[in-house]
Amino acid sequence: MGPARRSSDLSKHSAEVFAEAEAHPVTVTRRDGEALVLMSQREAKARTRLLSFAAQLITVTLDDGDTLTERMAKAFPWMLALSSADRETCAQDLLDAARASFSTNEPHLAIAELTSWKETATAVAAGLGAAEPEWLDADEKVERP
Repeated sequence: MGPARRSSDLSKHSAEVFAEAEAHPVTVTRRDGEALVLMSQREAKARTRLLSFAAQLITVTLDDGDTLTERMAKAFPWMLALSSADRETCAQDLLDAARASFSTNEPHLAIAELTSWKETATAVAAGLGAAEPEWLDADEKVERP
């Protein structure tokens, strides 16, 4: 978990402990009971999202039909907006990010990858990326603002 603080620090140095808990979870040790963990709501939500993502991945891996990518698209239907090749890449990227998150206890790794791919699929579904981008002439000079 995070660094440990005594329960008395909450009353004596509460602002310092709360500031620390905003940056990372803080374990609060107590003489008369089990240690508690103080963390931001953002951190708690990230951990909840990671557990939800883990549950979806476990469901995908337990299904023995279809390919991994097809099973992933069933669990994450937004993947169907991606091309076949991008679905393959997305499935592998999501698994890799999940493994990294689980092994480092850093939920943001998997959540960022999941969010990034979902936003990409949403943009593709909205028609973005269908037209070729217009590139500026490389010789055109722009003055400094």
